[in-house]
Amino acid sequence: MSDPMVQKIQSHPKYLELRTKRNRLGIFLTALMLIVYYGYIALIAFDKKFLAQPIGTGVTTLGIPIGMGVIIFTIVITAIYVRRANGEFDTLTKEILKDAAQ
Repeated sequence: MSDPMVQKIQSHPKYLELRTKRNRLGIFLTALMLIVYYGYIALIAFDKKFLAQPIGTGVTTLGIPIGMGVIIFTIVITAIYVRRANGEFDTLTKEILKDAAQ
């Protein structure tokens, strides 16, 4: 960590902004995922009758689409993070490296 380039980058105001934004987004999306996942697990554990309700006249129960919803939610929040990382975070990173190289 004695490299002057590393110290220059770490003290750059945009680097501090990048870290703050990235950490805030990561914590927020992680909390959402934990709520959704453990909410589904809690339904399985404590309200089996609700999840066992059939949909229509077939054999599919309400638990199946809710479980698929958890999987789709995971894909959506991953896409949100990737879009933000490839856009805003990459732009900030390029600006930081450009300023540090001068």
